[in-house]
Amino acid sequence: MKDLKPILKKITEIEDLRRIAERKVPRMFYDYVDSGSWTETTYRSNETDFDRIKLRQRVLVDMDNRSLATQMIGESVKMPVAIAPTGFTGMMWADGEIKAAQAAEKFGVPFSLSTMSICSIEDVAENTSAPFWFQLYVMRDQGFMANLIQRAKDANCSALILTADLQVMGQRHKDIKNGLSAPPKPTLANIINLMTKPQWCMNMLGTKRHNFGNIVGHAKGVEDLSSLSSWTAEQFDPRLSWDDVARIKDAWGGKLIIKGIMEPEDAIMAARSGADALVVSNHGGRQLDGALSSISALSDIVQAVHAENSDIEVWLDSGIRSGQDVLKAISLGAKGTMIGRAFLYGLGAYGEDGVRRALELIYNECDISMAFCGHTDINNVTDDILVKGTYENLKIPNY
Repeated sequence: MKDLKPILKKITEIEDLRRIAERKVPRMFYDYVDSGSWTETTYRSNETDFDRIKLRQRVLVDMDNRSLATQMIGESVKMPVAIAPTGFTGMMWADGEIKAAQAAEKFGVPFSLSTMSICSIEDVAENTSAPFWFQLYVMRDQGFMANLIQRAKDANCSALILTADLQVMGQRHKDIKNGLSAPPKPTLANIINLMTKPQWCMNMLGTKRHNFGNIVGHAKGVEDLSSLSSWTAEQFDPRLSWDDVARIKDAWGGKLIIKGIMEPEDAIMAARSGADALVVSNHGGRQLDGALSSISALSDIVQAVHAENSDIEVWLDSGIRSGQDVLKAISLGAKGTMIGRAFLYGLGAYGEDGVRRALELIYNECDISMAFCGHTDINNVTDDILVKGTYENLKIPNY
């Protein structure tokens, strides 16, 4: 096997991994990752709003013995970053969820598995030793929901992530135009595109996992791709409410994370629900286009939770592409962060090695930037590292 170490050393930012993944991954799966809903304005602002926040450089302070180590819902982590749950991950690289989970375990950060993963809960559990988190989409089929939760318990998952912002699906133009499916349908356009991705094809030939492992064969009436597509269109439950959160929390009985909070009112409800953490997230700009960026919504949500005197942890997801982004989120009150596209680019580029490199890049940049800002412990970072006036008015458009 080719030694990737010299190649990986030359990769210095997540953007490098993105460009490589774009070349290696079939168009429909790359576009699924690298796109937002409608005009993609929120998708873009998730990144650009981070750029508007400026850091204060401090000098002649002791920068020795730095640490990014902290905890997220009581679990020790090497840095305040978890891998977010993402659908179709196993289509970016063969057995992608397993590869990403293994990279996360070795690095020392949590891994989250999506309901809409290619590898099943059991697949990931059998190929890792560290407990992982499972993300739940709420379906109409209550029997299937109960079975999913039980399977997560049986796999020793240490937390359940309830996604709150996908009661209905945002329209993503590229997915419609590409005819997104897993595996790809054998159309002429797909065949021509796959012929330009030989490594991806060879990797996929070496695995049996080509469909949605948590659903096919487990959900009633879903045995193949054709039935799955109609089933998912019918099953996502638009009636999801806070009453359902209480029911799910009771059925799960363990640590609960609510993902998709963008307004203080909903943050207060999450705090009152008894959840252990909430994730400020607009689903990577893939749901409501025209919504605020996640980083611009963070401060108000942190303040609302503090006003409730709640010990619920506030995390941030959507837009993080660097260690500086992580540092800025922590400085504005986030206890942790989640990365989606950043690890998926690494996965699509080099599999497990690419995910590890993505984590290394984020860690190193966060560590060095924290030192330049005069801190040696991520747990002591506050908004004193930020230039006043560059973060208070993030909700004002930057025309």
